[in-house]
Amino acid sequence: MMSFQVILIIHVILALGLVSIILLQHGKGADAGAAFGSGAAGAVFGARGAHSFLYKLTSGLAIGFFITSIFLAYLATSETTISSSNQQSIMSEVTTFESGLPTTSDIPSN
Repeated sequence: MMSFQVILIIHVILALGLVSIILLQHGKGADAGAAFGSGAAGAVFGARGAHSFLYKLTSGLAIGFFITSIFLAYLATSETTISSSNQQSIMSEVTTFESGLPTTSDIPSN
């Protein structure tokens, strides 16, 4: 159960990172993007470095996202077994609950 929560947290972080990295990138015809500061990325990463760096980062996040998706699907569909002691305690709680319910003879008739 703990591994499911950890994988789910990693999955959400990967999803948010993937969305952020995709929004940072600009398409081939995004000349208007330079007005918003994307032209400075070329100076930081080099002439072609920004494209290849963001491409590799996006690919890595996408692969991680798919792996966690598959693993979460596997964990969600795997059968969980209930031990006999837990099953007996659950059955005793159900029996106790059912014994407290009113019967048809307890309901007044008109």
